[in-house]
Amino acid sequence: MITIAGAGLAGLACAYELAQRGAKVTVYERGNTPGDSSVARFAGGMLAPWCERESAEEEVITLGSRTFGWWAKITPVHRRGTLVVAPARDRAELTRFGRRTSGHREVNSAEITGLEPALGGRFSQGLFFEQEAHLDPRRALRDLSAKVQEMGVEIRYSTPAPARVTLDCTGMAASLPGLRPVRGEMAVLHCPEVKISRTLRLLHPRMPLYLVPRGDGYFMIGGTMIESSSDRAITLRSLSELLNAAFTLHPAFAEASVVETGAGLRPAFPDNLPRLTEQGGTLFLNGLYRHGFLLAPAMAQQAADRLIPETTDENHRERQTA
Repeated sequence: MITIAGAGLAGLACAYELAQRGAKVTVYERGNTPGDSSVARFAGGMLAPWCERESAEEEVITLGSRTFGWWAKITPVHRRGTLVVAPARDRAELTRFGRRTSGHREVNSAEITGLEPALGGRFSQGLFFEQEAHLDPRRALRDLSAKVQEMGVEIRYSTPAPARVTLDCTGMAASLPGLRPVRGEMAVLHCPEVKISRTLRLLHPRMPLYLVPRGDGYFMIGGTMIESSSDRAITLRSLSELLNAAFTLHPAFAEASVVETGAGLRPAFPDNLPRLTEQGGTLFLNGLYRHGFLLAPAMAQQAADRLIPETTDENHRERQTA
């Protein structure tokens, strides 16, 4: 029996990998529903390893480029790429972003219009990361929860984990040296007048912002790198920046309805990379930072390797091609 503390993104991903190897798994979750207490519910759901290289290590590309097929077996993945743009005054940010990343091509005003007609005439240059994708985080958590239960995993909601578990995936609730919170803030907008089909990143010298379509005229807009340990509601300053960014992308967002706002603390280590650590006989998977949906599959596979090492070449090949 393998016991896991936390039915958030990391805990469910690990349960999936372990169940695939035939393990009997029980997950303890203090919340009432999938992702109820997980910061992943505020995530953008961007599967964007090449964009993330702008401020992350090469390992993020190496691990994250394997994630598309993994998620596609569980939940809808929209592989329409990422379009990065900047206002004319911030064109230097676009040049800098391009130099620090790979896997993209430069696009001009006409090409931007071809990709996203709603942006026609608004931006003269951009970068298009054609291989990237996005998913709906909350649906993904629900689908992953349902999938692992179909595979025989028991999830005990509204149940604190015992003092000793096999695997701890509790994020900021874990007592690990060097773990720090990085605040993420978001808003969900409803604006049926705007038709956008892929993730947009708007470059800004102070804080890069992103907009992800959720379908039916709903969009999630967020900021990614706020160093703060405060778990209070979104601040007026941040909300203003998010809404201004939406307006910069398209003026019709001025009439959008603000459906939801939220803020959460993502766990991060000093190098901003996730890690597996062992402490007191428990294995900890933590530090997914802002790369949760991107890196959770690879890290869950590593955790499963530690707990149930694969012994046959056939199994290894199956996992590598999954």
